[in-house]
Amino acid sequence: MKKLSFLLTLLLFVLPAITFAQNSKDAAAAKEVEALERKRFEAQVKKDYAVLEKVFGEDLVYTHSNGKQNNKTEYIQSIREGKSVYDKIDVEALNVRAYNDGKTAVVNGTITIYQPNKPDGTPNVAHLKYVVVQVKDPKKGWQVVLWQSQKQPEVKS
Repeated sequence: MKKLSFLLTLLLFVLPAITFAQNSKDAAAAKEVEALERKRFEAQVKKDYAVLEKVFGEDLVYTHSNGKQNNKTEYIQSIREGKSVYDKIDVEALNVRAYNDGKTAVVNGTITIYQPNKPDGTPNVAHLKYVVVQVKDPKKGWQVVLWQSQKQPEVKS
């Protein structure tokens, strides 16, 4: 009986410490992923292909707000060819949740994308809600493996 009581007491002290260690890993990972999300948006605007090659996983599934899907090669090529052009990307909301001891992250947020004006001269602005899944590769670091976005109605004042 004394052994059982001792084990239960020990568990009461050990389990919170384990949970705290896991939560701190997840919290650190969430901060890291948030910074990387902002860096990736900046790389898309600046056409920084070295960053894009690094942050997109080889098995990327990139689903645009119109439903069109690209893999990593196709998406980066669309930027090179001028099919995907970003003048500016404003991050309005960003929420990162990390799991699995900081090895997996789910991101959701709201962004506004500014693209070159339409042929008639009107602004080309898209308000998007999006979801991203990132995984941490031991050799390559954080990589986006899934992007899904949905257009939001324009906010009129």
